[in-house]
Amino acid sequence: MRVLVLLLALSLPSLAQNYTARRTSEQGVAVIRLADAAKGVEVAVLPSIGNRVSEMKVHGKNILYFPSSDLAEFQRTPNLSGVPFLAPWANRLNEESFWANGKKYTFNMALGNVRGPIPIHGLLTDSNLWEVTGLAADRKSAHVTSRLQFWKHPELMSQWPFAHEYEMTCRLAGGMLEVRLTVTNLSAEAMPVALGFHPYYRIPDVSRDQWVARIPARKIAIADSRLIATGEFKPYDMPNPLPLLGHPLDTGFTDLERDADGLAHFSIEAGGMKVETLFGPKYPVAVIFAPPAPAGQTRDFICFEPMTGITNAVNLHHEGKYPNLQTVAPGAKWTESFWIRANGV
Repeated sequence: MRVLVLLLALSLPSLAQNYTARRTSEQGVAVIRLADAAKGVEVAVLPSIGNRVSEMKVHGKNILYFPSSDLAEFQRTPNLSGVPFLAPWANRLNEESFWANGKKYTFNMALGNVRGPIPIHGLLTDSNLWEVTGLAADRKSAHVTSRLQFWKHPELMSQWPFAHEYEMTCRLAGGMLEVRLTVTNLSAEAMPVALGFHPYYRIPDVSRDQWVARIPARKIAIADSRLIATGEFKPYDMPNPLPLLGHPLDTGFTDLERDADGLAHFSIEAGGMKVETLFGPKYPVAVIFAPPAPAGQTRDFICFEPMTGITNAVNLHHEGKYPNLQTVAPGAKWTESFWIRANGV
């Protein structure tokens, strides 16, 4: 018995040390690193650049597309890569305004924080307003929580006049990364929840032309020539699984197939490797982005984007064309997660 107790006591420190969470600075940019030694997975989060996840390395290979090697330069001239957060609206709006609760709100384009004339991807993709509020590792996970208090910043409130805040937790456990988002509505009216994420996935060292994608959807959102949803849908009419060679995508999908836990599984596979993302129930829409490569270049990534609604959901809802717009009541919270994992890498 004494030997057994001693062996258990000796094993506890190693179990506790499997997960680590630490702050560091790389090229002058703050980086949070979470690690799962048992699964060989390390995650990097950049709080000062939109709280973006830039790496999810599995046995040293990044399954996220993030081609920048100089973080200081990336902070000066950021682009979409890694896992950007799109809020308070995701993807495109059909005009320089949006509707909520029967009222029209027009953007102040002179402020320079809204891209027009087709406003896209919200206000926060590269925001430096995130604050790390918790960082820890225990025997079950490594995790970091950050907060953005939208209501404190006039340049944000001028464009989206709903007092609210975001809390994002990145939790690494069992080789899987969970990205959990909570939105708290502090305003006196219901706030539309029309946000999403834009994760860029890749299979290391394998050309996208060799990947096969699995898309658990029954319907496609019809879009106009500007890639803005019309509010109409058609049945899914592509192969599933879908070989990506010759099949570029910039398409919205809905009516997602889900497992017994309510999760929708999207994945890419090639060479015995699989990269998978799982959407929680409050992400009923996926925008899949796998654009054609310019001549002489490669674009070895695909985006499975978890969305709370179709593109232009707020304005389509006002027009009576999209009844499924999500909202969060005054004083209430909205919470959902998506997950990322890889096998065979």
